[in-house]
Amino acid sequence: MAPLRAGDVISAHGLGGAKDLPIPSELAIAGAVAALVISFTVLAVAWRKPRYDAATSGRPAPAWLDRLVSSRALAVAGRVFGMLVFLYVGAAAVFGKDSLINPFFGTFYVLLWVGLVPASLLLGPFFKAISPARTISMLFAKVSGVPEGEGLYAYPARLGYWPAALGLFSFVWLELVYPHSTDLGPARLWAAAYLGIMFIGSALFGTTFLARADPFEVYSSLVAKLSVWGRRDGALVLRSPLANLDTVVPRPGLVAVVGVLFGSTGFDSFRESTAWLKLVQSLSMLRIWPDTLALITFSVGVALVLTVATMATGVSSETPRRALPNLFAHSVVPIIVGYIVAHYLTYFVEYGQQTLIQLSDPFSRGNDYLGTADLQINYWLSAHPTFLAVTKVLAVALGHVVGVVAAHDRAIKLLPPRHQLTGQLPLLVAMVGFTVGGLYLLFAA
Repeated sequence: MAPLRAGDVISAHGLGGAKDLPIPSELAIAGAVAALVISFTVLAVAWRKPRYDAATSGRPAPAWLDRLVSSRALAVAGRVFGMLVFLYVGAAAVFGKDSLINPFFGTFYVLLWVGLVPASLLLGPFFKAISPARTISMLFAKVSGVPEGEGLYAYPARLGYWPAALGLFSFVWLELVYPHSTDLGPARLWAAAYLGIMFIGSALFGTTFLARADPFEVYSSLVAKLSVWGRRDGALVLRSPLANLDTVVPRPGLVAVVGVLFGSTGFDSFRESTAWLKLVQSLSMLRIWPDTLALITFSVGVALVLTVATMATGVSSETPRRALPNLFAHSVVPIIVGYIVAHYLTYFVEYGQQTLIQLSDPFSRGNDYLGTADLQINYWLSAHPTFLAVTKVLAVALGHVVGVVAAHDRAIKLLPPRHQLTGQLPLLVAMVGFTVGGLYLLFAA
């Protein structure tokens, strides 16, 4: 098989086209929709009472494991690791060549953005533990004598996750729309602006700002809700992913966050489709404008569909209808993870390996600092398209099924008895639409 070039991988995040997938798209879509409908039917019959409660779910972790995970030594090790990676990759960004062989690009767009998902699924809120912005904020607090975690002002509750949603949108716009995203200057400028905003925000509002406004920390912490690691009254507990997902706090802007995460993944497939390419080529304007409009449409569209579907039901006097979208937004998180796996699996595995090789020579001088320069990229996934196709379709289907379960449990907890099933139908229709549209785009890209 011919070697994969860095430029080829960066410009083609997804599946590479239907020719690489030996499964008929109609069969894949029909199977995924059937799994969704059957799951809902089974839940309607067998799942009559809510099973998840953040105050009681999960069992305490073994004492030795709690001590290890909660230890200062492990926390310091995570901070040191994060800072070393930040300084090492930062040196490549500042002093390295403006070329795709610069490992800053692979670290930024692959190991950080896509790698957050498996790291958070396996380890919990991974980025929070290694975040250089959080580490530097803590160091400044120590030097200045400010109590750790505090800022000059209280973080406004009404802002919620809105700053994170804007940060996430700016990142996906840079990666997917901006035509010079693989030029060192713009990517470096975005990273510098991100760090500057995080430093100023944490100085003003403490680490609460990072937990609500840092796009990477919010993304990682949401995905971590599908891990088995949780906390209850400060103690480490082991929960099922569904029980952990139920502990997502519905704050303002949560719908916008999941809209950007899900919508941008769909747009990444759509922008490579033949119909879109023909349309933008026929327009007498720079592609950045229609692509920007399409990215906004996808992101807002997901948020709008979720909002309408969740509000189209009866509510009790204790639950305002306007609160429903944020209360059900957690059910979209497994769908996002399923599409990230389906869309970026080969991109992460293959270009991730290439990035590890490039990291050994950050300044493109022929060095081998990490001992990885002579490694060879393993293209096993690309060489087994049937396995790859089945894995991706199953990831999408499983993500939607888990989302339906999470939404069902929340519905029977919140909705009046007469609306507990019928009230879920609009959301089920929305999820079927997401399944059909998402798989169609994955196969058609």
